[in-house]
Amino acid sequence: MSDEETREPVVTPVRVAIALCLIAPFVAMLWVGSYAKVDPAFIGIPFFYWYQMLWVPLSAALTVTAYKLWQRDQRGRATGSSASSASSASSAKGGASE
Repeated sequence: MSDEETREPVVTPVRVAIALCLIAPFVAMLWVGSYAKVDPAFIGIPFFYWYQMLWVPLSAALTVTAYKLWQRDQRGRATGSSASSASSASSAKGGASE
């Protein structure tokens, strides 16, 4: 098998989840028509303001989630690539000794 055949796919479900975590705050803030209103007010604060302020901690939480998923993905890829190189190295040694 060539290196291209054993390479892991670039687009995985984990990476799609990472992208969604990072894109969601942008979409929520750029779609102004969805929150450009006064009601419902929360403790006297118009919806327009408290909705935007709600996205501050949500964005931080989504960014942390994306970072943790990215770390887990990278560890998995490093483990997978070292395991595949170790198996290819052992098969190369086995073929040379026979």
